[in-house]
Amino acid sequence: MSRRNPPLVPRLRPHADSVFAEMSQLALEVGAINLGQGFPNTDGPTELKEVAIAAINDGRGNQYPPSIGIPQLRQAITAHQERFYGIALDPKTDVVVTTGASEAIVAILIALVDAGDEVVMFEPWFDIYSAAISMASGQRVGVPMSGPELRPDIEALRAAVTPKTRIIILNSPHNPTGVIFTREELQAVATIAIKNDILVLSDEAYEHLWFDDTEHIPISTLPGMFERTITVASGGKSFSFTGWKVGWATGPRDLIAAVRVTRQHLSFASGGPFQYAIAHGLGLPDQYFRELRTDLALKRDLLCGGLEELGFGVIRPQGTYFATTDVRPLGYTDGLTFCRELPHKAGVVAIPHRVFCDDPEVGKPYVRWAFCKRTDVLREALERLRAGLS
Repeated sequence: MSRRNPPLVPRLRPHADSVFAEMSQLALEVGAINLGQGFPNTDGPTELKEVAIAAINDGRGNQYPPSIGIPQLRQAITAHQERFYGIALDPKTDVVVTTGASEAIVAILIALVDAGDEVVMFEPWFDIYSAAISMASGQRVGVPMSGPELRPDIEALRAAVTPKTRIIILNSPHNPTGVIFTREELQAVATIAIKNDILVLSDEAYEHLWFDDTEHIPISTLPGMFERTITVASGGKSFSFTGWKVGWATGPRDLIAAVRVTRQHLSFASGGPFQYAIAHGLGLPDQYFRELRTDLALKRDLLCGGLEELGFGVIRPQGTYFATTDVRPLGYTDGLTFCRELPHKAGVVAIPHRVFCDDPEVGKPYVRWAFCKRTDVLREALERLRAGLS
C-alpha cells in the first residue's frame, strides 16, 4: 500500500527537529554536563512534595480533576495575583489551569489565532511560540532584541505591526536573554497594543526569578491592558518542580473562556495531586521567594564570572535560569557551530540563540547557558571549559 510521504503537514515540518534533543543526545553520547535545558537538578520545597503525597494517599486528584483546575488552585492563583501585583480576579471565570505553561501558550494561540493572523514576538523567542503559531495556522513575525544588552527594539515592534496583527507575545523575564522589560518598555508595548487593538500573550513563567535591583512588572497592571492581556505562569519554574507540569493562564473572562475551550481538547486535565501542592506553594511566605532568587543569583554570578574569565562576552541576566554569551571573542562567528563542537572539546552542552530566531543573523553569535544547577555542577562545567577551550 502506498502512502503520502512525509506524513507531517507542511506547516509543522520546520518544527520536526529540536536542538534540545540534539544537544541532549550529544551530552549522553560524550558524558557532557548539560547546561542546555532549563530545569533545576535539585527538588523544590519538601513540604510541597508532602502535600502531593498526602493528596495521592487521600485519593485527592488521582482521577480526572476539573479541566479548568481544582478550585483550591484557582483560588490560590487569584490570591497570588492580588498579593503580589494587586490584580483582582474571579477564580470561577478568570483562571484556567494547564499542563505546564507550555500548554497554556498553545491553548491561547489555537483559541485566538485564525488562519493568516499575524503574531508578533521578540526574537530570540522560546521555541514553543513558533510551533504553536504554526499549529494555529498563523503567521509569526519576529522583532529583534537589539543593542549590546539585547533589549527590546520598540521601533522595530511598531514597524512590524500591520492590520493583520492579532497578538503580541511578550516574555518578561525573557527566555533566553534574561532581560526584564522596564516599565517604560512595557508602556511602549502597551501603547502599540491599545492603538492597534491587539491582544497580548504575556508569558511570565519566570515571574519570581528576578535579581539585583530589577523587579518583574506584569503588563496587565498598566492602564488599559488587563482587558486585552492573557498572562501565563508556571508552578514548575516558581517551585523547582518542572516535571509536575502545572501552569495556568489568567485574564479577562471572555479571553479565558476561549482558552478553556481549546485546553479541554488538548490534555483535558492533568496533575491532580500536584495541583494541591502548587496551591500550597503559592501561599508560601515572602521569604521563600526571596531565598529562591538569592540562591539563583549566586549561581548566576558563579557561572557568569567563570565565563567572563574564559573570554566570553557575557550578558549578565536580570532574571530567569539563563545567561547569554557572545562567542565572537573566542574566535567563533556562529553559536550553532560552537555548541556542536563544545561537547566534544570540553564536555559541556549549551544552546545557540540562532535556533530561536527566524533571522539566523539576529542570534548567530550568541549562546544560552542554564545556571539553575547545583553549585558543584557549575564548578565542574567551568573546569571542563577551562581545560577544553584553552
